[in-house]
Amino acid sequence: MSDLPTSDPLPTAWFYRLKAAQRDLIKRAGSIERAAATANVSKSQMGRFNNDGDPELMPLPVVLMLQRECGVPLVTAAMAELEGRRLAEPGEGAAAANASIMSTYAETVIQAGELIAKGALAFADGTLTPAEAAGIDRTASVLEQALSELRKATAAARTGVTKIGGGL
Repeated sequence: MSDLPTSDPLPTAWFYRLKAAQRDLIKRAGSIERAAATANVSKSQMGRFNNDGDPELMPLPVVLMLQRECGVPLVTAAMAELEGRRLAEPGEGAAAANASIMSTYAETVIQAGELIAKGALAFADGTLTPAEAAGIDRTASVLEQALSELRKATAAARTGVTKIGGGL
């Protein structure tokens, strides 16, 4: 990120984490065009928010509008994570109570395997390219979403006994 200002107080890794959260938020909004329309900014500006190589971060009103539209506080959660915190979930809704814990667990295991495979391929030659790092980050993002769903399902299961299969 040589084009980042040298006075930037955030370490480069933090910048990439915020850019990844922005990119995930734009993806959840449907597209750059749809996100731009939702947040009342130009498509080119939204494209810059989506581009890892551009130093521009979303202003807070844009973040809030997109998070409200998508129903997921991705950038807010990333900012909390950067400060060693995490967001508390509001009261569990009906969807979480009805979630199939086995399917969310299986999806999490699949996504963890994908991340392990992506990392093994990237690290096999003893070097890590920026493209490989971006691929690992994208795969980690999908795993992070799967883990979030699993945590919601397990939280719902803690309210009582959950029948998960045939059993003995």
